[in-house]
Amino acid sequence: MQLTLKVWRQKDSKAKGQLETYKVEADEHMSFLEMLDVLNEDLISQKKEPISFAHDCREGICGTCSLVINGRPHGPQQGTTVCQLHMRSYKDGDTIVVEPWRSAVFPVVKDLVTDRSAFDRIIQAGGFISVNTGQAQDANAIPVDKEDALEAFDAATCIGCGACVAACPNGSAMLFTAAKVSHLALLPQGQVEHKKRTKAMVAQMDKEGFGMCSNIGACEAECPKEISLENIARMNRSYIGAVFTTD
Repeated sequence: MQLTLKVWRQKDSKAKGQLETYKVEADEHMSFLEMLDVLNEDLISQKKEPISFAHDCREGICGTCSLVINGRPHGPQQGTTVCQLHMRSYKDGDTIVVEPWRSAVFPVVKDLVTDRSAFDRIIQAGGFISVNTGQAQDANAIPVDKEDALEAFDAATCIGCGACVAACPNGSAMLFTAAKVSHLALLPQGQVEHKKRTKAMVAQMDKEGFGMCSNIGACEAECPKEISLENIARMNRSYIGAVFTTD
């Protein structure tokens, strides 16, 4: 299939970027990133600068492949990362616009690559367990309610890609932060530091400059792992409890 790509090109965060138009021939069985690989091979053969884009596992679990495709983070398919998006989702002659995440907190490094280290700093603020929990217990030694275990697992599937921020008109990171707070809060090992963790991670999120949540729901709709908004409600309850109560 013959495709027309309009790709965002930008030298660095301080340079002025623009969309540049390219023609590429792709196979319907290619993934979206493989199609970009083909385009880069063509550019290199023409002695032109290839397009910079982030990728790693290409299996939908690392969150690196952060692209806005035709105005939607990760493209048209719900619950799918860019690396798992295939060209059979498009048809011959289509025009596809490819841009980086649009957020002041995620500055452009080059072309389609953005700096998402703000997420790392939120995790560093409290997304861990530091108390001594002793040696590994037998499988059933610490009883965990099945519903809590399932919700914790669902929250833990967050891959930190930043689609929630890119989709939110306010540039909020509430879904990401809430998922990281929730998956520990729901398990016994995370209870000891729960209040401290919630306050620290929310404070770091605000410090980074992310916007406020206004419950629009675009984050949940565009999340490739379909993280639920219920995690935001849980974190809000936890935050209020942590601020207005004492240990």
